[in-house]
Amino acid sequence: MEQGTIKRITDKGFGFIATSDSRSDMFFHSSALQGVHFDDLREGQAVSYEVGQGPKGPRAENVQLIDDEA
Repeated sequence: MEQGTIKRITDKGFGFIATSDSRSDMFFHSSALQGVHFDDLREGQAVSYEVGQGPKGPRAENVQLIDDEA
């Protein structure tokens, strides 16, 4: 799985992840979230995801928060 951080969240049910390897930002849709509600996301949160293919190019699938609290 890839890792990144939530870069931007829209009010339309989608957002973008800043990838850890500095590729272009990865699109995600709220339907790709696993174990978290879209309304609970905040910019800057660490996430893991799988790269899938959407109708307009690559997109994040199976997006999960990474528990960064130790």
